[in-house]
Amino acid sequence: TLEPVEYLIPKGKPFHLQDGDVIEKGDYILDGNPAPHDILAIKGVEALASYLVNEIQEVYRLQGVSINDKHIEVIVRQMLQKVEITAQGDSTYIPGDHVDMIELEEVNERLAEDGKKPAEGQPVLLGITKASLQTPSFISAASFQETTRVLTEAAVAGKTDMLQGLKENVIVGRLIPAGTGGTMSQIRRIATSRDELIIDERRKASGVEVADPMLTDMASAAQ
Repeated sequence: TLEPVEYLIPKGKPFHLQDGDVIEKGDYILDGNPAPHDILAIKGVEALASYLVNEIQEVYRLQGVSINDKHIEVIVRQMLQKVEITAQGDSTYIPGDHVDMIELEEVNERLAEDGKKPAEGQPVLLGITKASLQTPSFISAASFQETTRVLTEAAVAGKTDMLQGLKENVIVGRLIPAGTGGTMSQIRRIATSRDELIIDERRKASGVEVADPMLTDMASAAQ
């Protein structure tokens, strides 16, 4: 059985429903613009992304400007890529941490394989500035705003920038991970994975661990 829930409505607000009307979760019952955070909590990430894209496009349509949705969707995706941890489970996260949705899914898969309790989180909507500062690359974040704070936190945490994004590769003078640069990165990853497979096969065939060449040379010199 469903229990009735009462909400206070400001005096003078027009109410468009009648007794017996059937509504769905997230339907508007009053005039005005809904709060984006409420849409996220009630209807989910996809509904909020669609709402934001439509609202932004409406501004441009009024000015007679035609923009493809994909350009706005890129920004909205960055604003909705984080999850706030609500229950840490057996993970190393702390409640309140903001982590990438994909990262949380990968961690939970590893925990499930080990028979451990997965972490729980809920999607959050970040502003453009905050979303830019929470990028995995501290070089990219430092080039945007709050350079001192970003670099200090990266130094204290001992972070390593893997240079996977476009901006950080431009800053250090490397090819961007697209076109020729993307092809070279892919070749490098394939070569690395093949080298690891060859080393593993040699270890299994010999039945011993492959020694460090430097340590081997030192031992030979000592003899």
